[in-house]
Amino acid sequence: MSKLLAITYSFLILIQSFNINLEDISKFSALMEHASFHKEMYGDTFFEFLAEHYGDAKDDHENDHEEHDDLPFKDNHHLCSHVNTSFINVSFSFDFNYQEFIEIPFNFFYNDTFSSFEKTTIFQPPKHA
Repeated sequence: MSKLLAITYSFLILIQSFNINLEDISKFSALMEHASFHKEMYGDTFFEFLAEHYGDAKDDHENDHEEHDDLPFKDNHHLCSHVNTSFINVSFSFDFNYQEFIEIPFNFFYNDTFSSFEKTTIFQPPKHA
């Protein structure tokens, strides 16, 4: 059962990656009507029709008919990018002022008041285990 669910979800993600929405599905009838128009008027096959409207010859055939807006997959919503960029011209100026080194007199002398190399018995390790 889990394999079936995983395959179903994978298929759903695959279909969603094609970016097909319900509006495109409803426009398939317009696609078939326009393809039959091309077959009657120009004698194009279905693959030539797809090449003229979605393939390499799209730019040459773009402005020939008014029905091109009704064809599916003509919207470019997947190409939209909503990125907000703000360009702020900020000028930074750094003033480097050279200051001469002033020698500070050494007036601190630390003397250890208590120094013992032998530790008291309290800090020695135990003698009997």
